[in-house]
Amino acid sequence: MANQNLISLEQDERIEAAAARLSMNRREFLQFCAALATTLGLPQGADAAVAEAVATKKRPSVIWLHFQECTGCTESILRAEHPTLEKLILDVISLDYHETLFAAAGHQVEAARKAAMAENKGKYILVVEGAIPTKDGGVYCKIGGKTAIELLTECAADAAAVIAIGSCASWGGMPSTIPSIPGATSSPTGSSGVAQVLGKPVVTIPGCPPNPYNFLSTVVHFLTFGALPAVDDKGRPKFAYSRLIHENCERRAHFDAGRFAMEFGDDGHRKGHCLYKLGCKGPETYANCSVIMFGDAGAGTWPVACGHPCIGCTEQGVGFAKPIHTVARLKNIEPSAFLPRIVEEKGVGATLGSAAVLAAVAGAAAGAGAMVAKNLGLSHKAEQMEEAKKSGEKTEV
Repeated sequence: MANQNLISLEQDERIEAAAARLSMNRREFLQFCAALATTLGLPQGADAAVAEAVATKKRPSVIWLHFQECTGCTESILRAEHPTLEKLILDVISLDYHETLFAAAGHQVEAARKAAMAENKGKYILVVEGAIPTKDGGVYCKIGGKTAIELLTECAADAAAVIAIGSCASWGGMPSTIPSIPGATSSPTGSSGVAQVLGKPVVTIPGCPPNPYNFLSTVVHFLTFGALPAVDDKGRPKFAYSRLIHENCERRAHFDAGRFAMEFGDDGHRKGHCLYKLGCKGPETYANCSVIMFGDAGAGTWPVACGHPCIGCTEQGVGFAKPIHTVARLKNIEPSAFLPRIVEEKGVGATLGSAAVLAAVAGAAAGAGAMVAKNLGLSHKAEQMEEAKKSGEKTEV
């Protein structure tokens, strides 16, 4: 019993020290660890393992490469507040190479990269931001005299894990778009994703930008369990990319009721109706944007909440590939069981039997389904219209 009390006291002291490092009190630190465990979909009690790992394990060395990108992924991390960036890179991870955030430059920063790789051989995490140009031997992006291909290959050789952050690094993103010129079949620089260049699976965290907490949760999972989280067939962590955005969108009830914004600024748009008809790609995009949102300090939001359709930036073949106002291909139109009611019963008293209540609910559901079918005009008809526009034909719908 005395030994158990001693161990418990030592754990408490470690947690108190970790909380102090992150400028949190004990309660806030434990809430932070519990939130990460919940985000990762870990079983009950796993938050204790997360807290112990953050408090005691050596911070993982991180080598962060930049290639063809806008630095938006780094910018999103700069906006994180729980923990703030300086706490993240000083107390949760050891950011040993990052061209944008380093005070050093030139030969100094390249020497720091090589030293970190040598000291943490086989243990560091390689994070890649930006697409890799492959055309003409990769001459369109060179750092320290090396092409992006050479630098990526060198750094990935001894990495314990490789994470592609952002859509550009995940599958090419914006730089990989094909220009609208006759005969063009690829991007001018042959922009590709990390996995394609390395020829092996990597963990991808797509988004433009991705949510910083998806990255943080992935790193903490590695820190806690010595392994990266489970991923889907595209290398995306399942805890963040296993559900369609549409399933948990706050506008979903309007979709099920057939209430759509038809133009920006119209009555439906001002009332917060569904943005499907304006080209929202939520019904075919897998991500947790509608749940975890962006921003902190009680001001969390995301594009759809601001009145702009989802562009499908986490989904290859959707984001940056489909025109922004093209209607999404529906993957699932079944109403979620967790949505608020569309029609509330009014005046239900003792005289209204349970059978009548069930009939009313069934009727409301049937009416909602009919309204969806009517207002959607059936997705294949929308596709026919799109094809007709391209060919210059007139189509009656």
